[in-house]
Amino acid sequence: MQRLRRCVWLPTLFLPLAAQAENATYQAEPLVVTGSRYQASGWRLPFSVNRVDAEQATLGKPGVNLSEALGSVPGLVVQNRQNYAQDLQISSRGFGARSAFGIRGIKLLVDGVPLSNPDGQGQAATFDLDTLERIEVLRGPFASVYGSNSGGVIQLFSRDGEGAPKVSLDTSQAAYGSSRTRVAAEGGNDKAGFIVNRSHFETNGYRDHSGAILDKTFAKLTLYPDDVSKLSLSFSELDQNDTQDPQGLTWAQVQSDRRAAAPSALQFDTRKTVDHRQFALNYERSFTAGTWQSTLYSGTRRVIQYQSIPVAAQIPASQSGGVIDFERSFHGIGNRWIQSFDLVSSLLTLTTGLDYDHSRDDRQGYENFVGDTLGVKGNLRRDERNEVTSLSPYVQAAWQLGKLDLQAGLRHSQVAFDVDDRFLSNGDDSGSVTYRELTPTLGASYALLPDLNLYASWGKGLETPTLNELSYSGPDNSFGFDLKPATSEQIEVGLKARLADATSLQLALFQIDTDDELVVESASGGRSRFQNAAQTRRRGAELALESQLSDTLRSSLAYTQIDATYSKDFTSNGRLIDSGNRLPGIPARTLYGELAWQPLDGFSTAIEGLYRSELYLEDSNTAKAAPSYALFNWQARFEQKVGAMTFNQVLRIDNLLDREYIGSVIVGDGNGRYYEPGPERAWYVGAGVQYQFD
Repeated sequence: MQRLRRCVWLPTLFLPLAAQAENATYQAEPLVVTGSRYQASGWRLPFSVNRVDAEQATLGKPGVNLSEALGSVPGLVVQNRQNYAQDLQISSRGFGARSAFGIRGIKLLVDGVPLSNPDGQGQAATFDLDTLERIEVLRGPFASVYGSNSGGVIQLFSRDGEGAPKVSLDTSQAAYGSSRTRVAAEGGNDKAGFIVNRSHFETNGYRDHSGAILDKTFAKLTLYPDDVSKLSLSFSELDQNDTQDPQGLTWAQVQSDRRAAAPSALQFDTRKTVDHRQFALNYERSFTAGTWQSTLYSGTRRVIQYQSIPVAAQIPASQSGGVIDFERSFHGIGNRWIQSFDLVSSLLTLTTGLDYDHSRDDRQGYENFVGDTLGVKGNLRRDERNEVTSLSPYVQAAWQLGKLDLQAGLRHSQVAFDVDDRFLSNGDDSGSVTYRELTPTLGASYALLPDLNLYASWGKGLETPTLNELSYSGPDNSFGFDLKPATSEQIEVGLKARLADATSLQLALFQIDTDDELVVESASGGRSRFQNAAQTRRRGAELALESQLSDTLRSSLAYTQIDATYSKDFTSNGRLIDSGNRLPGIPARTLYGELAWQPLDGFSTAIEGLYRSELYLEDSNTAKAAPSYALFNWQARFEQKVGAMTFNQVLRIDNLLDREYIGSVIVGDGNGRYYEPGPERAWYVGAGVQYQFD
């Protein structure tokens, strides 16, 4: 690894000058690449970026989904739906809060490869936390340097295989019929490294009709051809068959039986099957002048989803049925060149690159009934070829002038949608639309004191409609080619400080103004139509505090406050939505805290707490808001080493005080089924063994 640190990125040019400008203790700061594109201390960057290492993200946790790892990051709201058919709901400073399924409006990357489609819709379920090295989370204006639909950036990095070969086996049991088994092998030297991981998870689910089985595979081969280059090849796979979808509940149904599935979910046996496979290649090479980085990826995704759209609602010819069936192929490439210029008293680093992403869907829709039998594939109602292409050249500059750091970026985002309608009995919805926008960013950071940095940043962003939002937003449920992208302007000011040798603090204040925000125009028959009808403003503050209180005690605190409102009247579902109404799905206050204690080698314990204020559910703010709640979780981990073998055991209790709460919400649901209840007190036990060869 020492050879790699010398040859990849730009430390050979960066560190000598950086040492002149900052106190030596700054070198111990965790390094990040998200936002700057090159390895840099998050301390000096003029924007909000947090790094979560694997130990904090995974130890003592089930390792099932990303919600376990991101609680300590301010500005993020991660809602576990307890519904594996719809994935997590993640928002960053409000971006993505409206997503009815999966993740939208946030750029999700794994080892530089997007898990978000070019239209901005993505899924987090494909990543395996077992192979995690670290997570980097970027919020604010500089998220737009990652292109359209980047209200925030969550970038995950898998570790490289290192050291003597080792094999491991873990198993766990948990409440609600949940179990998980994992087997892995990894190792490496200065020539090559490997890691292979396979996991199987199944659960009956907290709620009725919420069972799931997930099989994940991840394999990675890392090669070091010479002293100045690195090549990584990876493969990931997710098999998720017949995952049950309990759907949301009305408030009356929550009060009657919070663990129930929606009656329509049982009536139509709502479920989803996903088969996802992806290959990726990452190459980095250092030259005398700079560093070349290249990423290539390709994959396929098959989805079959049975929905609960009523039979009567499928009578109109424009209706596309209640079964979604598509096969997607996708690929992309990202290339960048990073070069530094030593200007005697300053250091200028330029990055220029080009990202290309493409997806092609062979998409059908079918009736979800045959005669009187519901929840089966019936007559064909939709047959399309959908293509989405994104092409984005960009340039970034970072200039270090002693205590002052300046950052600037400019990106041209172009996202093209093309629809070839082959089901012509209800008219031809074929067509195309292309969105283009220049998104500049500017930032400055100043070391006012050796332990205090002040910064400010500004930027513009672009959020295109997703393919799903375009699909039914035209006349008579046709393709909504007239929808415009939402454009935003963001301002952020903040400080980064060390209050003591082992305590760090980050404080950020931000404002986001958005034009042409996408909102629901109407929702009926299981379909939502979208429109550009709103201007919004989000103002808020984020605080992150981490401290090593002693050799054995560590604490972390994350607080977010956000005032997210409509700043212009508009009409939705035939109702006037007043300026000043709150944006749904965005809590005004979120607080997370963790206290971890490791009194001796082989034993650690931690308690974490989460508070979330009430959530509005739709634009008029008249529906019953999801109440605020506070939860506490506790875990303990034990480890023993016997020769070449290492044993571990984990005990965990979630929702320690057995509170009833709404874990997530479905924003703007046309049937009033907004609520997805979270589980009561739940236990988890796990054990594992690892053998390391000589």
